Amino acid sequence: MNRSFWQAGHTPTLLSAFLYFDLSFMVWYLLGPLQVQIAAVLQLDTQQRALMVAVPILCGAVLRLFLGMLADVIGAKRAGMLAQVLVIVALAVAWQLGVHSFAQVLLLGLMLGVAGASFAVALPLASRWYPPQHQGTAMGIAGAGNSGTVFAALFAPVLATAFGYQAVFGLACIPLLLTLLVFAAFAKDAPVTVPRKHLGDYARVLVGNRDSWWFMLFYAITFGGFAGFASALPGYFHDQFDFSPKLAGWATAACVLAGSVMRPLGGALADRIGGTRTLLSIYLLVALLVAAAAVGVGGPAATVALFVLTLLCLGTGNGAVFQLVPQRFGRDIGLMTGLIGMAGGIGGFLLAAGLGIVKQHTGSYALGLWLFAGCALLAWGLLSNVKQHWRSQWAAAGAARV
Repeated sequence: MNRSFWQAGHTPTLLSAFLYFDLSFMVWYLLGPLQVQIAAVLQLDTQQRALMVAVPILCGAVLRLFLGMLADVIGAKRAGMLAQVLVIVALAVAWQLGVHSFAQVLLLGLMLGVAGASFAVALPLASRWYPPQHQGTAMGIAGAGNSGTVFAALFAPVLATAFGYQAVFGLACIPLLLTLLVFAAFAKDAPVTVPRKHLGDYARVLVGNRDSWWFMLFYAITFGGFAGFASALPGYFHDQFDFSPKLAGWATAACVLAGSVMRPLGGALADRIGGTRTLLSIYLLVALLVAAAAVGVGGPAATVALFVLTLLCLGTGNGAVFQLVPQRFGRDIGLMTGLIGMAGGIGGFLLAAGLGIVKQHTGSYALGLWLFAGCALLAWGLLSNVKQHWRSQWAAAGAARV
């Protein structure tokens, strides 16, 4: 990252988008590190617990399309502020009235999905200020808001132990309100004309462009893996090694921190050596690491280390995918950000819910881990097959490396 990058765009918007995304991710993921404590109070089984943490991921994935369309009508900044207000209200209601049943916690998860939809605001808001050669770095920095999961994993179980999980919902409103003020003061929509999106436009890019499906698949593995593991690991560490909620949260925080830090570095690496080359290495490494976890190599410390490395790779892959998106889709970047983000969220939902279902019915997480390792290996094979077509068709016209 050099001086030309900081001179190329609008730094206050970039940093505001990062902060907004960071805190949105924190609350989107909030049920993950609280799952052991909530499940104990509500007497949830493993499958219900997994569904509880997976629902916000799925809802966030679907809502990204609609928040993206709203952003085209009223502006990304206003759309982001509206979404933040809705999340704050939902958390305040949960804090004041309480969450006392499985149905109620699923309803809260549905509302927290609005925070997950922030993806469709933060990334386009930041990226539209930057030229193609800096897109990977800009979107990587904005997308590093994944690190909000670290704060939730570190502090939510500790606060829940001290004050009860209901109080955590109220405490989460404080940083959200502060972030809303910063975002309102410093974020700015780029001075470019953004055509409004409709559901028919999403259908157009899906039906008329085969590459859109490839990008959705590849991101379903990288981001889906990150979000799914981030939500599932507190329960996994508790079930496998009898970690306390606090220790499970800290172990998960180490994993998601690695992935969050690597997202902007993944974008910068892709700018340097090419997005496809970066992704090919990532998919192969992820398949090997998750397979090792499925086999049960080593004890608790070794398993935590394996997942730290896994999420580090997945975070790198997230940045690499979005280094390629602006090059391929140009003015359709808003459409594709929504679709690709939706696919990533669906991947995360399937992983988090799937691990719980496998555990409930087999008594072990191993089969679920093997299936994900197989998906990563499949993505490696498919990208190996399509990369040459990309490089010969649309990559030659771009200023960045593919």
